[in-house]
Amino acid sequence: MMHEDKKYNLKPFTKWVGGKRQLLPTLLTVLPENFGKYYEPFVGGGALFFELEPSEAVINDSNNELILTYEVIKKDVESLIKELKKHAENNSKEYYLELRAVDRDSRIRQMTDVERAARILYMLRVDFNGLYRVNSKNQFNVPYGKYKNPRILDVENLKNISTYLNNENIEILNGDFEVAVENAKEGDLVYFDPPYVPLSQTENFTNYTANGFEYSDQVRLRNLFRKLTERGVYVISSNSASNLVYELYNSVAKRIIEVGANRMINSNAKKRGKVTELIITNF
Repeated sequence: MMHEDKKYNLKPFTKWVGGKRQLLPTLLTVLPENFGKYYEPFVGGGALFFELEPSEAVINDSNNELILTYEVIKKDVESLIKELKKHAENNSKEYYLELRAVDRDSRIRQMTDVERAARILYMLRVDFNGLYRVNSKNQFNVPYGKYKNPRILDVENLKNISTYLNNENIEILNGDFEVAVENAKEGDLVYFDPPYVPLSQTENFTNYTANGFEYSDQVRLRNLFRKLTERGVYVISSNSASNLVYELYNSVAKRIIEVGANRMINSNAKKRGKVTELIITNF
């Protein structure tokens, strides 16, 4: 498989914290010239996945609501568009907070898959910084944002993604990253974009899913990087430029590339700005 002209003209259907649009130019330069099946075990918003439009892929994420949304886009995009239109017409702080609150009582259990997917897509378009964050009870807890005219619905892109997911051989999983790549073989490409190692003691690893992603998971991921290398699989991984990441990957990586990126997620605006991120490869 080669990176050719885009057939479907896809882009991510949602904002996602840690999305890789900024790293795309560098990621595209480090790709192997040819590869087999594409695997992305922490797919998130899928910036590289949608840029490559692989004809054969396995995408996975531990976030249930996100993967549910991929499934709904594939299976029932028209109903999803109708529901999003309703949210767009009613958008206000009060409307947002009422919809956000459905996971604090039993109402979310009564919602259809389409309603749940539309809820998350809407909230990520209008909440503070497009942030996905849940508390220890798995309740969404991001405040309403201050966008003047948020683009809640992109009909063309949703339809294009639905067509792509149905026309090509794309497997969508909702589980552990190790399980997602267990069938990867020589010549396939795996891109790991895990929750980043914190750059300071005050930063949490992640509130992205209620169960978190800890140091032991980063070690497990590094060990998997090594195993895949031994199997002849191409592996690219991104992470923060912390000393810990260098310690983990110095002995197993072929290349560690430093890339400047803008960090947009911080309640203190002065702490946003340029940070260094790493792209790590085994080839």
